Amino acid sequence: MRAWRVEQPGPVDGRVVALGESAVPQAGVGELLVRVLACGVCRTDLHVVEGDLAVHRAGVVPGHEVVGEVVGVGEGAGAEFGVGDRVGIAWLRHTCGECRFCRRGDENLCPESRYTGWDADGGYAEFTTVPEDYALPLPPGYKDEELAPLLCAGIIGYRALKRADVPPGGRLGIYGFGGSAHLAAQVALAQGAEVHVMTRDEKARELAMELGAASAQGAADAPPVPLDSAILFAPVGDLVPPAMEALDRGGVLSIAGIHLSDIPRLNYQRHLFQEREIRSVTANTRQDAREFLAFAGRHRLEVTVHPYPLDEAERALRDLSHGRFAGAAVLVPTSRG
Repeated sequence: MRAWRVEQPGPVDGRVVALGESAVPQAGVGELLVRVLACGVCRTDLHVVEGDLAVHRAGVVPGHEVVGEVVGVGEGAGAEFGVGDRVGIAWLRHTCGECRFCRRGDENLCPESRYTGWDADGGYAEFTTVPEDYALPLPPGYKDEELAPLLCAGIIGYRALKRADVPPGGRLGIYGFGGSAHLAAQVALAQGAEVHVMTRDEKARELAMELGAASAQGAADAPPVPLDSAILFAPVGDLVPPAMEALDRGGVLSIAGIHLSDIPRLNYQRHLFQEREIRSVTANTRQDAREFLAFAGRHRLEVTVHPYPLDEAERALRDLSHGRFAGAAVLVPTSRG
């Protein structure tokens, strides 16, 4: 099979990933073998490729927004999914189930957690595997390439929205408006929030307004009203101070990314006083994933995608790095005939 592997983490404008032939993986105990139908290109993939995240598996195949068809079932698997079923594969791949975090429902904080496309080979390939317990049912009514971004961009945006704790009918600020943000905004709007978007990209601002945002302005600009909650999707620590200043009393800033550049010094009176809070987001639980995908089944989300052939994964990563599109890039394997 064809698969992209991280050769040597570094700037994506260099040669850091390589396409080659690999053996089709085997489904292990409790695992499913999946033929990849589509795989989203996530900013976390960029962090893996560029070395912002420490290497967990040398030569790993990136990709953790995988829509696929089950083509094989390992020993002990098959209780929920069988050959021919469509499944989703997301970032979270393993938790211990026994630590205090897992026992209280916070498996995303498990010290033994492992991740698709970082600890194990992911979806920048024609085939991959997933533990059946971490495979996800997919909502109907979407194309494969539309489903792919839901599996991380959508799920982690949903988790970030929960962490932002928007009050009923509250005002939500969104900083950065890419693949994850444009989905979280739609969930927030469906839940009755008033959404204000701050982003440097003019096309993204246009998309935000088309989706129903009340306003859209520059990345560090002040929104027209005080915010009850905000989510920072852009991995830019410099945006934390203006986001905190935009919060009203008791407001919460949720930081959605797995990686963030350094945050400048905060001023207590301007940024934190009056019970303003900063909350990080660490992966997601399987419950988050199933809740969000069920929501997507009830509410048709507009998923802005930019398909790339699997052979052009390197270009897709570079385009993501340089902000050359609004929405989400998706790799679509094509038959070699």
